[in-house]
Amino acid sequence: MFNYLDFEKPVADLEGKILELKKLTESGEAVDVADEIARLEKRSQEALRDIYRQLTPWQKVQVARHPDRPHCLDYVRALFTEFTPLAGDRAFAEDQALVAGFARFRGEPVAVLGLEKGNDTSTRLKHNFGSARPEGYRKSVRVMELADRFGIPVVSLVDTAGAYPGIGAEERGQAEAIARSTEACLGLKVPNIAVVIGEGGSGGAIAIAVANQVYMLEHSIYSVISPEGAASILWRDTTRSKDAATSMKITAQDLLEMKIIDGIIAEPLGGAHRGRDAVIEATGERIAAGFAELRRTPMDYREHRREKFLAMGRSL
Repeated sequence: MFNYLDFEKPVADLEGKILELKKLTESGEAVDVADEIARLEKRSQEALRDIYRQLTPWQKVQVARHPDRPHCLDYVRALFTEFTPLAGDRAFAEDQALVAGFARFRGEPVAVLGLEKGNDTSTRLKHNFGSARPEGYRKSVRVMELADRFGIPVVSLVDTAGAYPGIGAEERGQAEAIARSTEACLGLKVPNIAVVIGEGGSGGAIAIAVANQVYMLEHSIYSVISPEGAASILWRDTTRSKDAATSMKITAQDLLEMKIIDGIIAEPLGGAHRGRDAVIEATGERIAAGFAELRRTPMDYREHRREKFLAMGRSL
């Protein structure tokens, strides 16, 4: 059974009935109900398809935040080998919200940056719900400088509601740390690819996502502020988050149309949490194809990045 979102209630009801029938069959308390189970499973798939065919931006926000979606470390374990994490910013502390290190991707060395939310209470607390502190962004700069020095491509996996806004983080220079990380991304002389695998929230996301190629999962979101934050500022009413989500154009489809991102990675029917292995494999294929495309044409990766981001907004 899955954790169902509120708009998935019709599917939850059908899958609940299927589970009951299967339990009765296993216990021997029911006659042969295989046909009924098959009929309900077909109805469940059709209901799920109908719901996901017409998701609203606010519903996509809910899917992007689904607790069962695969997170950064799930991708790292599945896609990379010999992953060696680096810890600490050499100045203050270690920040476990931002995962950084070196690994091999299909035999080739890469630097890996990622924002990890955690998947249960203990890991969410450990990783601060994916909200990085200044130390995390300074660690990312450290890894990018090493990658640049040794000619190693960089892969970023983005999943955060935003950088941590606590007093301590501000005292230690959160804004500057984000700016320095963004600058380091822009200045890389090696190719880099970023994938938004869940939420891409504000400067906390862009700090590691200024890349030659930026991709998003089909039901992920990418925005300068959360819908709740925007509704609070614009209307002083967080209940209007649905309106804000629609107005902000935060879905992968909207951002591809505006040429903010370079492509969309399809998710299994019902979201990434319903087919974790499939979506991780598809992400790996897209990253491999992206690097192959970048290497196919000799280019100055830094200049390519500069022109790409300067062009944003000019053609709207």
